[in-house]
This record gives sequence, C-alpha cells and structure tokens, in this order.
Amino acid sequence: MPMTVLTVALTLLYPLAIWFGHGRVEPRWLAGLLLLAVATRLPALKLSGVARWSAAAALVLVACAVWSNLLLPLKLYPVLVNAALLAGFGYSLATPMSAVERMARLRGEDFPPVAQAYMRKVTQVWCGFFVINGMIAFAAALWMSEAAWSLYTGVISYGLMALLFGAEYLVRLRFKRLHHV
Repeated sequence: MPMTVLTVALTLLYPLAIWFGHGRVEPRWLAGLLLLAVATRLPALKLSGVARWSAAAALVLVACAVWSNLLLPLKLYPVLVNAALLAGFGYSLATPMSAVERMARLRGEDFPPVAQAYMRKVTQVWCGFFVINGMIAFAAALWMSEAAWSLYTGVISYGLMALLFGAEYLVRLRFKRLHHV
C-alpha cells in the first residue's frame, strides 16, 4: 500500500516537478524522477504484461533523456501512461471480462449480463478517453511551452478524468434504476 501511494503521488506530481525543474535542473537529472516512478511500479511487473511493457518504455525515455539531456523524452511520459492504460483496457475488450467489470468484481459482486454489457461499453469509453488524452499530451509535449504542457498533463487531464468518472457515475445510477441492478 505505501508503494502504491508513492506511485500515485509521483504520477500526479510529475508534470509539476518537470515544470519547476525546467531551466533549473538539467533534464538528465530530472530523469531520476521518472526512474523513481518506474521503480515504484516494480512489484506490479509480476502481475501484468502491460506493466512490464510500460516500465521498459519508461526506461527508454529515461535513457533518451540522460543521453540527450533534452526535456522532450520526459514530457512524453504522460503519453506513455495513456498508451499503457489504453493497452490494458483495450486488451480486456478481447477477453470475456472487461477492465471495468474486473475492477467492479473486486468488491465480490456478481453481475447480470446487462450489467456486464454496460461495463464493456464503459471500458470502450475509457479507451476513447485514453486515445484523445494521449494525443493531446503528445501534441502538448511537442508544441506547447513547459508551463502549458504541465498545466494540461498535471491539471486539465486529471480534471477531465474526474469529469468522466462523475458523468459515468451519474449514468450508472440511472442504469441501475432502469435495469434494477
């Protein structure tokens, strides 16, 4: 649990740290933050192929930042996070149980087919979100200032994610009421 909290904190604060460090700390040293983020994910590597793939890709970004001493590889990390989430959620659509259903079942509930179909659609919506968010993060990394990149990847994208969570929650309440689930 403490490692999960550290991973979440690093992921949330990463864009802000890159923005504050820009111009003050060489990118090759800022790469240590990304290396730390990868290190906190090591326990998950046994669990998921997506986790192993994303950790390897993050290490490539670290190596590129250290070698080139450029900020761009570090600014691509949010793109990688979106790609990894898309891969995990997208892969689950090819399996009998979608990612959203798998998370819902952690509470020990069993769901009727209509609810399973709903959760599959929610998984598809999240896949769409990860595609769009990843594309915006990629464009921000290439063409926006560090401050604008940090604002989008560290504030706006999380706000959009919270908005999607909230909207889905309201739709889910209506769905449960209509389908007596």
